[in-house]
Amino acid sequence: MGQSSRTPPKVAVLLGGPSVEREVSLSSGQACAAALRDEGYDVVEIDAGQDLGARLIDVGPDAVLNCLHGRWGEDGCVQGLLEWMGVPYSHSGVLASALAMDKQRSKEAFVAAGLPVVPSVIAKAADVRIGHVMQPPYVVKPNNEGSSVGVYLVHEAANGPPQLSEDMPQEVMVEAFAPGRELTTTVVGDRPLTVTDIVTDGWYDYDAKYKPGGSHHVVPADIPADIFDMCMDYALRAHHALGCRGVSRTDFRWDETKGAAGLILLETNTQPGMTATSLSPEQAAATGMPFGKLCAWMVEDASCDR
Repeated sequence: MGQSSRTPPKVAVLLGGPSVEREVSLSSGQACAAALRDEGYDVVEIDAGQDLGARLIDVGPDAVLNCLHGRWGEDGCVQGLLEWMGVPYSHSGVLASALAMDKQRSKEAFVAAGLPVVPSVIAKAADVRIGHVMQPPYVVKPNNEGSSVGVYLVHEAANGPPQLSEDMPQEVMVEAFAPGRELTTTVVGDRPLTVTDIVTDGWYDYDAKYKPGGSHHVVPADIPADIFDMCMDYALRAHHALGCRGVSRTDFRWDETKGAAGLILLETNTQPGMTATSLSPEQAAATGMPFGKLCAWMVEDASCDR
């Protein structure tokens, strides 16, 4: 999307929405909207609901910056609507968004691309509550949600299976626990930015991701050069394996006692958070792209047929 020299481009920032990640999406969208206004764009914030199509027709944006998180916003649904309407939008398209949101199918794509993942199965939540469906330690999480919402870590010494909350989906992913350090790499376009080492006191859960002080980020990560380079390579390969566009972020676990063999790819996020504590804006800033410039890049990169 090219900027006019006379009239500032009109950008609709999609935020909020009906998913369980609504509050994080509101924070991301509000931060991006403010940054785009500072960059000279004409910005309209749209809290995405069932009237989204009508709202977009009323606004008539030149482009959409998609700051939705979770189901409907990053699983291909909104992307399909925007493709149907012919409105240029940011981030990944319909197929890549749907594929990345389905953790099991995205892992199958990673395996096909030669990327290292841990074993996992899809199981009925009812069965997971009754008994161990995998030898502990393991992790239980929804197969199609993000941001560590509803993630259960079952320790090796656990007395019994996890007592999943009733709002967990009927089918969940049960995944072997990958020990070690939490690393992540953002890809912008076709360029991996850097590696962050995420330091927490415990499990990197929803609070650790989004609450101030929940985690400490070391950027760039103080890790061996070969592991750093592998993270950069794996993140770009994962981006391509899923068919991602725009910005994505790939998360890893690294068991440093095993060297290069201890690096495991966890998942790729096609709609990384854009809050004050988010990883991708922090990596962009560390590599010379301030937050406003990152937001502007995503708008200028917007297109259909993604």
